[in-house]
Amino acid sequence: MADTKREIERKYESDDSGLPDLTGVAGVDAVVDKGVAHLDATYYDTADERLAAAAITLRRRTGGSDAGWHLKFPVGPGVRDEIHAPLSDTLPAGLAALLRSRVRGAELRPVVRLRSDRDIRDLVDAGGRLLAEVAVDAVHAERLTGDGGVAQWTELEVELADGGDPAFLDQVDARLREAGVRPSASSSKLARALAETAPEPASTSKDGRKKTKGGTKKQKKPRAPKTAGDHVLAYVREQRDALLALDPAVRQDVYDSVHRMRVATRRMRSAFRSYGKVLDRTVTDAVGEELKWLAGELGVDRDAEVLTERLTAGLDELPGTLLSGPVRTRLHTWTNARRGGSRRRLTGVLDSQRYLTLLDTLDALIDEPPLLRAAADRPEKVIAKAVRKDFGKLSDRVEDAFAAAAGHDRDLALHEARKKAKRTRYSAEAAAPALGGPATALTKSMKSLQNLLGDHQDSVMARETLRELSAVAHAAGESTFTYGVLYGREEARAAADEAALAGAWEEVVDGMRV
Repeated sequence: MADTKREIERKYESDDSGLPDLTGVAGVDAVVDKGVAHLDATYYDTADERLAAAAITLRRRTGGSDAGWHLKFPVGPGVRDEIHAPLSDTLPAGLAALLRSRVRGAELRPVVRLRSDRDIRDLVDAGGRLLAEVAVDAVHAERLTGDGGVAQWTELEVELADGGDPAFLDQVDARLREAGVRPSASSSKLARALAETAPEPASTSKDGRKKTKGGTKKQKKPRAPKTAGDHVLAYVREQRDALLALDPAVRQDVYDSVHRMRVATRRMRSAFRSYGKVLDRTVTDAVGEELKWLAGELGVDRDAEVLTERLTAGLDELPGTLLSGPVRTRLHTWTNARRGGSRRRLTGVLDSQRYLTLLDTLDALIDEPPLLRAAADRPEKVIAKAVRKDFGKLSDRVEDAFAAAAGHDRDLALHEARKKAKRTRYSAEAAAPALGGPATALTKSMKSLQNLLGDHQDSVMARETLRELSAVAHAAGESTFTYGVLYGREEARAAADEAALAGAWEEVVDGMRV
């Protein structure tokens, strides 16, 4: 079984190889010498180094107190989640699964070997509690592929103790800087090793063209979005990247990861539909259908989460006099049955060839986008028109909801309006970098409207679930009184949402400036 740990650390380098005196750091009572550990780590990646490109590291390390397989995912500057598995000859299946969306069918192979002599010091307070571990690493790096070479350097690493206050690292940082130590230019040992052991690059001519045996090749430079196509593709790429980043979190059942991954799929699909004048829908419609499939699979788990949270909160709000029968037990049983099945199914979906093919398709679409003529136009013209078109469709659905009879017909109409509010929100969100304030304001108002309509739809689903639970409880000879109370409260909540819609919609229309 793999263990996950949040790693918060900072890396430094200096012209000296020793460790400055840290006894003057506030809170540090003693610097305890823990000796020298000899570490030997082999890092793995694909031939095109796609893990390194995503700042993900996979290594097999011997020596030290945590020998084994280590998989690290970036969380933020100086923060990574490290997943540890016991030492074995081959990559553990659990870690391989967490890398599947990145690696897919490619082979993981050894790319770099790092051997380090680690001189370790513990910073402890007056009570002997560990505050941070400081290590001076003498590193020898060897590239294991191609014509790469070797490199050596010494670096200093400060890792915060589990549960420690990150502000403590600021105090250590100040002391190190006073002593002439500077932050490392590399984010990790692997990044530095890959850079310093890389084969010698081809020389570059004066005009900026890269010389090769066949002549010269102009080097690509990233540029800011200028055209409508640039902006739409930047948004699609952002959602593709979010999908890949969230895959391991969903597999580990990290809170809210399923919801965020589902949103990323919806945003991409929405962009394809909204910006059909930019990206050819004869190509993107098929991709959109696969994204719809994935969102549906993710929704099974997410819908169960939402309903459970809502019904549990409703029970918590009831006074004891209105609680009758084993309602919480019944809800707990229902939740486990739904969630257990959906979790197993979702893991199967993420391991399926259909899902991996979708990821390949998205990569290919972004690399070679099916751009139409309008993609080359100014974004202010093309993108604003697409947002206004989505808003017009939303307006039609809201009017349908106002005209629908109360009950089932209005519930359906409001659900359709909710879907159009989401689409308008996402198209405005994609437009914000190009259109600025008006699109940002529309995104905000669409989110508020979506929340209102979403609360109404959640009430519809909650009432369906309460009817189901009540029927099961009745068949078991249990009291159904509390289910009826909760049902009545949900009815009142939905009615309040419907009453608030007219005013909310009027504010949206008055504020529309795109």
